Amino acid sequence: MTVNEMEHVKLTMAQALNRALRDAMADDPTVLMFGEDVGQLGGVFRVTDGITADLGEDRCFDTPLAEAGIVGMAIGMAMNGMRPVVEMQFDAFAYPAFEQIVSHVAKMRNRTRGRMSLPIVIRVPYAGGIGGVEHHCDSSEAYYAHTPGLHVVAPSTPSDAYSLLREAIASPDPVIFLEPKKLYWSKEEVTLGDSSVPGIGRAVVRREGTDATLIAYGPAVPVALEAADVAAQEGRSLQVVDVRSIVPFDDETVCAAVRSTGRAVVVAEASGFASVSSEIVARVTERCFHSLASPIRRVVGFDIPYPPPKLEHFQLPGVDRVLDAVDDLQWDD
Repeated sequence: MTVNEMEHVKLTMAQALNRALRDAMADDPTVLMFGEDVGQLGGVFRVTDGITADLGEDRCFDTPLAEAGIVGMAIGMAMNGMRPVVEMQFDAFAYPAFEQIVSHVAKMRNRTRGRMSLPIVIRVPYAGGIGGVEHHCDSSEAYYAHTPGLHVVAPSTPSDAYSLLREAIASPDPVIFLEPKKLYWSKEEVTLGDSSVPGIGRAVVRREGTDATLIAYGPAVPVALEAADVAAQEGRSLQVVDVRSIVPFDDETVCAAVRSTGRAVVVAEASGFASVSSEIVARVTERCFHSLASPIRRVVGFDIPYPPPKLEHFQLPGVDRVLDAVDDLQWDD
């Protein structure tokens, strides 16, 4: 399928990512997929299921358990004309590769004064909600967002998973592609090849509202939407904005949404200190100060190491915590 052809199909997020990989690899022979267990097994979450069987081991293959080596090999491939897509398997598994990402992936274009780009996509299954044990659940977006030279995206729907991954693979710049693990099995009808879907660098309004704006990304978006549903039953109209693209950040859409309601709550799973959520609050406050009827509130993870499976529900933002934050905004009534 080319980007000019349209197809409507119901897919889970994992299936949408699989389809995006297949379509990108079919359109461009320089696109490769590799990582731990992504070959015959199809990945821990089956995102690469069947790709090796259909396209061959030279296009989708397993690597040793060596994340720094995986990213280092991707750098060399990208420097020589390939478009590698790599999987880190789990968010906290990516940390051994962090030096490669920060020192080389993010800086190569600047180091060569623009003469060399690294079109690498680093897929990171991330965040909580699956009861994962230590090193298998983490919210690491702030590390990447703080690193100039990287694009950072976090889809919340199968449609976005497909379109953003296709765009990430086509991008001349490196992209950290954060895949919310608990949303891999969410399902919706996806329009493949829809060029009207907003791309990297654009947020979208998922739900219109007039009283306050909920700002979320990745796994927090369904929580925000559910909170808006409950609030509507109580007579309060909440708007929901899906950031989608953490870097580059869409100040225009987010700030326009906040100005329209005058109140905002940022919802994210990651710990709050020095986080993406705190950056969003700062950016919106700087740009919308005179439109705010109340200080912006945050509903985020606590500033603790990620808890064990039976306790993670205390860490993850839920509907009740979001609605409590909305109630804490200054209301005339």
